[in-house]
Amino acid sequence: MVSIAILLLCLSIPLIILLFFQKTRSSKYPCPPPGPRGLPIIGNLHQLNNSSTLHVQLWQLSKKYGPLFSLQLGLRPAIVVSSPKLAKEVLKNHGLVFSGRPSLYGQQKLSYNGSEIVFSPYSDYWRETRKVCVVNIFSSKRVSSFSSIRHYEVKQMMKKISSHASSSTVTNLSELLISLSSNIICRIAFGRKYEDEGTEKSRFHEMLNEVQAMLGTIFVSDYIPFMGWIDKLIGLHARLDRIYKEMDKFFQQVIDEHMDQNREHAHDEDIVDVLLQLKMKHSFSNDLTYDHIKGVLLDILVAATDTTAATSVWAMTTLIKKPSIMKKAQEEIRKIGGKKDFLEENDIQNLPYLKAVIKETLRLYLPAPLLVPREANENCIVDGYQIKTKTIVYINAWAIHRDPEVWKDPEKFYPERFLDNSIDFQGQDFELIPFGAGRRICPGLSMTTPTLKLIVANLLHSFDWKLPQGLAEEDIDTEVLPGITLHKKNPLFLFPKNHIRK
Repeated sequence: MVSIAILLLCLSIPLIILLFFQKTRSSKYPCPPPGPRGLPIIGNLHQLNNSSTLHVQLWQLSKKYGPLFSLQLGLRPAIVVSSPKLAKEVLKNHGLVFSGRPSLYGQQKLSYNGSEIVFSPYSDYWRETRKVCVVNIFSSKRVSSFSSIRHYEVKQMMKKISSHASSSTVTNLSELLISLSSNIICRIAFGRKYEDEGTEKSRFHEMLNEVQAMLGTIFVSDYIPFMGWIDKLIGLHARLDRIYKEMDKFFQQVIDEHMDQNREHAHDEDIVDVLLQLKMKHSFSNDLTYDHIKGVLLDILVAATDTTAATSVWAMTTLIKKPSIMKKAQEEIRKIGGKKDFLEENDIQNLPYLKAVIKETLRLYLPAPLLVPREANENCIVDGYQIKTKTIVYINAWAIHRDPEVWKDPEKFYPERFLDNSIDFQGQDFELIPFGAGRRICPGLSMTTPTLKLIVANLLHSFDWKLPQGLAEEDIDTEVLPGITLHKKNPLFLFPKNHIRK
């Protein structure tokens, strides 16, 4: 009996020593952030989905686990950031560490294996591509050169609305603004638009919507590789291949048109022209391929079209729900506009209340409630917690924009809050980051803002807006569509009335 006890004691000594060293080591090194307990193999994947409320689900989890918490997505660790302070630490203080992108199957497929700016891993190629695009496409000089396109297309939309007003016809403002944004971006990028009635227009927008949906789709293989057969079983691979081929065919047709020496009409230089010139001049240290050009066009088409359309619809939605705010904005705009039929970009430079309305719209209804995911390039300590390399990082900008420690009455649409402070969305103020911040801030920001101001200013200058009969302000819903962009689910129908200028 004594010998058995001695034997057990001898066998237990190594285990005691091992536990001691593990405890010493765990007390020496920081722990990962807290988070909800997951299930075997799938982790917390069952708590996430492809719905339009993912940012809300993560916000609710942050209330329980804090502004920095962990998730286990299958075999991949992830963290969620939900406060301005921690967003600054991740995006600025540790910006280089968190400048990577996770390799996700759908995004890599549609972006030509990251041959562009948004989904490309952080590398010399990404830095070179971004620099070339900023200098040659998104510079203030280039953006200004597209002003005639913006003016023309907004004027065309205004004519349609004026005809609705003259005939007392209700206007589907959502449809008009989506079409307008598409026309502007397509003319800037491709040199033509897809506004003709019929199958061409409808199929183009169907393609655009499907591309956006697939960019936001969760593939099981991204998180549990050995269960990737599920993606094929439920048809995700076939769906992705189908839209990729259609999109690639579209981009190739655009490139072929631009390379045709016998193009029928003279045209202003567009973005495809610029990229093809860069390719011919060998402006890249690595050869610029057609896949690289297509990838950049994808970024411009999806990001710029969605951002402008969604934000302008939300601006008019919130204004019609708040008549006093709409009236105040109209008074400012009409004081500047006077008897002009159309306000040009030079006319609307100094409109502080309009600028505040747009900021407040981007705060409450930012285009991408979850910024494009990042990935840690190396181990890092954030807020005292250990973040391991290859961890996926989600910045919940929607939650940050509603942080009660930063914003008074965060759910209230109140543009006046921006008249008394200098907070802006250029990436320096982490309380307001609708376009991101740090190294991977959206490079097309300079192209989006002028268009937004031009659209909203002219809609408010030329028309008085009323709800359809029988509807009250509280009846206008704010439900959103599934996807990576926060689009209003139900179209916004309003009655326009031509404003009589005195």
